[in-house]
Amino acid sequence: MKNINNGAFHLLAWSCIILFFLTGNAAGSEPKQRYTRTVEKYTVPDVTLINQNGSKIRLRSFLNSDRTVILDFIYGTCTTICPILSAGYANLQNKLGADSAKVRLVSISIDPEHDTPEVMKSYLKRYNAKSGWDFLTGSREDINAVMKAFDAYVLNKMSHYPLTLLRAPDNDRWVRIYGLISTSDFMTEYQRVFRR
Repeated sequence: MKNINNGAFHLLAWSCIILFFLTGNAAGSEPKQRYTRTVEKYTVPDVTLINQNGSKIRLRSFLNSDRTVILDFIYGTCTTICPILSAGYANLQNKLGADSAKVRLVSISIDPEHDTPEVMKSYLKRYNAKSGWDFLTGSREDINAVMKAFDAYVLNKMSHYPLTLLRAPDNDRWVRIYGLISTSDFMTEYQRVFRR
C-alpha cells in the first residue's frame, strides 16, 4: 500500500464499493434488498432551473413528461454516493439501449454555488451520459424549494443521502427509493413503473 498515493487508494476503494453495489451482491451470497421503497405524492415547485447546456428549464413542466421520469439529487464534486447513483443512471441507459429515449433522467444539483453548466456538462461526459439525462442547477432558494418538495432537504451537502425517485407518465405518484440500488434492482423498479 505504500506505493499507492492517497488519491489512488480512495479511487480504488470507491471502485470496489461501486462494483459491489452494481453487481447486486457478493459472490456466493444471497441477494439482499439494500433499499426502502415507498410510493409518495409530491407537489413540484414551479421554478426555473438551468441545465448543463445553460438552457432554462421550467421544472414542473419538464417533469410532467410523456416519458418515465427518474430523478436524483447529486453534486459534481461528490466522491461518496453520487458516483454510485450516476453509475446507476449510466448503466440503466446502456441496458435500455434505444428504449432509453422513453426515459427522462434528471439529476438536480445540491451544490448550486459550484455546479455551473460547465461543471455539470463535464460530469455527464465522465459517465458517458446519453441524450435524455439532464443535470440541473439554479439559485440556492430554488434548489432548496425542490429538495424540500421531494423530502430530500439537507442543510449540508455532505449530509445528503442516496435517493432515487421514479414516476410513470401521467401519474402523480412517485416511487421513492431510499438506499443504494443494484443495476438489476434498478431495472426491476424501472420496469414496474414503466408498465403502469
